[in-house]
Amino acid sequence: MNGLVIKKIMAYGNLTRPANNWITALSVFVGAMVCGKIEFWDKILFACVSAFFISAGGNVLNDFFDVEIDRINKPSRPLPRGIISLKSALVFSAILFFIGLALSFRINPPSPILASFACGLLIVYSYILKRALLWGNLVVSAVAALAFIYGGIATEDFRFSLIPAAFALLFHLGREILKDMEDIKGDSSVGASTLPIKLGVEFSVNICTLVFLFLMGLTTFPYFFHLFSLRYLLVAVFGVDIILIHVVWSMRHDHSSANLHRLSNILKIDMLIGLLAILLGRL
Repeated sequence: MNGLVIKKIMAYGNLTRPANNWITALSVFVGAMVCGKIEFWDKILFACVSAFFISAGGNVLNDFFDVEIDRINKPSRPLPRGIISLKSALVFSAILFFIGLALSFRINPPSPILASFACGLLIVYSYILKRALLWGNLVVSAVAALAFIYGGIATEDFRFSLIPAAFALLFHLGREILKDMEDIKGDSSVGASTLPIKLGVEFSVNICTLVFLFLMGLTTFPYFFHLFSLRYLLVAVFGVDIILIHVVWSMRHDHSSANLHRLSNILKIDMLIGLLAILLGRL
């Protein structure tokens, strides 16, 4: 019995995609730190935990609506395997969203509005927009960008958080297009209208390349406009941008699902390097 309980708990944890949630919480933290107001540490902590739960709720809801696709693309996930029922997943998602929203009231007046907006976007994305041409990609990217602004709002001066938010928007847009190419088999089975399905893999590769190239050019602006330090520029160029160049090169030469999955994981690591660059830039 204890073994079954532990297995169930681990399945619920896996359903939330904890690595993604930690990155979201870290993004909120960086969004706050970049504004240079660490005296609001208690509100920053609430913002990080709130975002963690909202992200987890969105991930669970996404798996709820994607169960048929995941039977093909990711059969090892908890819902396709039947470890957790669909009804339990839906209730779990609602609880996670509620906790995240409740915590937002302990931050600043605009925080519940932004948290509610993020929850709304995640719900609409999972239910409607995920399979729509580009709209799903844009919504996920927007939510990722909002994490930095959420952290900035906790400090009562969010202006500098707009810089990493802009980077996150482009970074996640490119990664989402890449993931759509990886998942084309499962998405096709349910009639999804993703970019690779509608306009082809080659076209998607070119769009993804343009997004990442534009992002690489944009990463130099904070230094040349004297907003971030030289430390930021060095880490951004030799850490983030070098990896992006590799991703673009590899993606253009190998469109296989296995390679695209590998590149998606590499990009997740690149996010952490980008967060480090931003933190160093304002120290």
